Amino acid sequence: MDKVRIDKWLWAARFFKTRALAKNAIENGKVHINGQKPKPSRMLDVGETLTVRQGYDEKILEVAALSDQRRGAPEAQKLYRETDESIATRDKQQAERKALNQSMPQHEKPNKKQRRQIHRFIRG
Repeated sequence: MDKVRIDKWLWAARFFKTRALAKNAIENGKVHINGQKPKPSRMLDVGETLTVRQGYDEKILEVAALSDQRRGAPEAQKLYRETDESIATRDKQQAERKALNQSMPQHEKPNKKQRRQIHRFIRG
């Protein structure tokens, strides 16, 4: 296979559950090829660099192989290589988010007595 559409490749590489989701991500600027925003119909070549943003994470990938068929996860992982820099950045950001969440106070749902007190306080 010489070339494949980027939306099909993202779907086959299991970054998105459907091609429609892949298309929406591309159109909304969450996917870049070599630093430029592509169209969903753009043909992808081996060796190109992709930046894919999913939630809080941004992955920088190098296309290792092309496929337009969705297969199992182990085969899908062979379609790309994530850069070491990308992995290190994601791990660092994940650790920062975890530390931030642990430093924030955890609020529990008020029990029945506390709810009554809140309602009395609000009503005056």
